[in-house]
Amino acid sequence: MTRTAMQTMLVCVALGGAMLCAPAGCSRPDPEAVQGYVEGEFVYVASPFGGALETLHVQRGEQVQRGDLLFTLETVSERAARDEAERRLAEARAKLDDAKKGKRPSEIASLEAQLRQTRATLALSEKEYLRQKNLSPDGTTEQELDRARFTRDEARQRVAQLEADLQTARLGSRSDQIAAADANLRAEESALVQAEWNLSQKRQRAPQAGLVFDTLYRAGEWVAAGRPVVALLPPQNIKVRAFVPEPQVGSLHPGDPVQVTVDGVGQPFMGTISFISPRAEYTPPVIYSRESRSKLVFMLEAVFDPATAGTLHPGQPVDVRFQFVP
Repeated sequence: MTRTAMQTMLVCVALGGAMLCAPAGCSRPDPEAVQGYVEGEFVYVASPFGGALETLHVQRGEQVQRGDLLFTLETVSERAARDEAERRLAEARAKLDDAKKGKRPSEIASLEAQLRQTRATLALSEKEYLRQKNLSPDGTTEQELDRARFTRDEARQRVAQLEADLQTARLGSRSDQIAAADANLRAEESALVQAEWNLSQKRQRAPQAGLVFDTLYRAGEWVAAGRPVVALLPPQNIKVRAFVPEPQVGSLHPGDPVQVTVDGVGQPFMGTISFISPRAEYTPPVIYSRESRSKLVFMLEAVFDPATAGTLHPGQPVDVRFQFVP
């Protein structure tokens, strides 16, 4: 392109801009307003476990309430783990109940019968011992007397053993065995609670009311553990960010009212300042002289009531005016 052609093109662009500016008035920007934009802090809902997305219960742009079901992942492995935990808990409970009981009735009846038989044998052996002892020296020998005494003593020991066995059978397991069975039951109860929690995490619900800003997966797709599936935008998370020159920031404080104007909306929105950045967003590479201070800007954030915030959209440009507090 020649130099003359380039100059001709620049003139045409300038004339075209002047023609467009004339009907519009090309009004200068309001010196009391600063530029800003609407910002949204999204709530990303995810499951701590991976799996195929079975059902997506919401659509983008839909309003949801706290507790509404958002999405469901496949639950085959978690259901199997939950069922296994239930069976192990039932087994642990049965073992504890068995440890607290004595032996079965038939076993106790057998011990009682043995004890009665042994007591009868003891009674007979005592009579035989007394008979041998009361005989004249010529009618018995020392060997026969010793044999009768041994039989009697053996029957006594057998009776004492069966009485102890019968008492133990009626008591059940030892206290330490019962304590171990009880501890195992508590562990299996905790395992079931964990398994049920794992299963519940495959069905995620809205942690708070808001707008479904976006859905990041489609039904049938694999979702990795911890990856968000739904992005929510609660009204209280919508705010306006504006950048205030350094000469004005000293007059502003958190809680001060602000007036926000949105293109296409006649009435401005009223909000309050919630945050003023303690650091400048732009710092020139020179000493802070009075001339350079005006180049500094500080970011601040303004919030609104939920009804007002619901009419704002993230990314929307706005004009912000402040009612300065003296």
